[in-house]
Amino acid sequence: MTEVFTGSFTQQEPIPEEAIEAAVRVMQTGRLHRYNTVGDEIAETALLEEEFAEAMGAKYCLAVASGGYAMTTALRAVGVKQGDPVLTNAFTLAPVPGAIAAVGAKPIYVDVDEGLVIDLNDLRAKIGQAKVLLLSHMRGHICDMDELMRICGAAGVTVIEDCAHTMGATWHTIPSGRFGTFGCYSTQTYKHMNSGEGGLLISDDAQAMARAIMLSGSYMLFDRHRAAPKPEIFAQIKYETPNISGRMDNLRAAILRPQLRRLNEQCGKWNARYRVVEAGLRGTKGLTLIDRPEEEGFVASSFQFLLLDWAPDKIRDVIGRCAARGVELKWFGNEEPVGFTSKYSSWRYADCKPMPQTDRILAGIMDMRLPLTFSLEDCAQIARIIRAEVNAVWQQEAKTP
Repeated sequence: MTEVFTGSFTQQEPIPEEAIEAAVRVMQTGRLHRYNTVGDEIAETALLEEEFAEAMGAKYCLAVASGGYAMTTALRAVGVKQGDPVLTNAFTLAPVPGAIAAVGAKPIYVDVDEGLVIDLNDLRAKIGQAKVLLLSHMRGHICDMDELMRICGAAGVTVIEDCAHTMGATWHTIPSGRFGTFGCYSTQTYKHMNSGEGGLLISDDAQAMARAIMLSGSYMLFDRHRAAPKPEIFAQIKYETPNISGRMDNLRAAILRPQLRRLNEQCGKWNARYRVVEAGLRGTKGLTLIDRPEEEGFVASSFQFLLLDWAPDKIRDVIGRCAARGVELKWFGNEEPVGFTSKYSSWRYADCKPMPQTDRILAGIMDMRLPLTFSLEDCAQIARIIRAEVNAVWQQEAKTP
């Protein structure tokens, strides 16, 4: 009998009971705004910032409305202005170049390699074209951060890390987000902590974080932030920095704090599921698994593999066959953007020349969510289905004269 998977690729775990209770307490007070406190009360948002900064080993943290807003704020806070070029990955999702466009800057795309990370050779070739790199750890894949920081340091390029897919991940045991001037995180539903929407920034740079706090809409209430620079740092910045409101509220912060306490446990569960799928697909003809360097302490809330150099119609056949058996694969090789998936040639607000190396890699990238609502047995079944359908199409191709 042909196996069919019946689980949902978009169904997340329930919000923990502790988080629900915390959210109810906030709603009962009616004080959802982060600065609406009584007496010596500490806002949930301020506590979340303090706890997240400690968890990541950072001096400062700011909670905001979304991961995209976090990136835009970071770019503004390091001085990116209208018309400035900003380096970024060609393999990423739309909010990354969108953040660059939001400040009036211009993305300069850097190639992706077969490890699904920024191509460091192409970065070396383009490093002189901009003073800022918005580095996307796309789908949780982390490049050689030691070498990347050497390249950027030698060229005087400021690094901002997009850690939407790497909360809890490390490189050489250093948390993702701790290499650049800013680390930017998302708490959107499909990320490692779930508040529907939300974002976090971390930094050790007092001046940059003070600007970010003012940008987020602190008015003159910056002294209510606990994971923030000292009030004297704001002395001139408070007059020079516009209010572009994008604060996180206490309701979302209350939902996130209990999730932060169990983040490491959740990361282990994702990686266990990843390893089951990886083991089930290993050795499949025509299918390339992504090598994960020993230095990378990844968090695999999604799974990618390559059907490298396959004809588009054959890839569509695999996708259709898997879908018929309940397995949802996304493809970055589609000419038209679909759902959350698009590519650099779809973002026509930014000029870009063709990128043959990136086009080849994108044309083969298959992408799949791994929600924690899947059991290890589910993951083994998903791998069997993908393996069978890739094999079926591969064998058909081999028989074609």
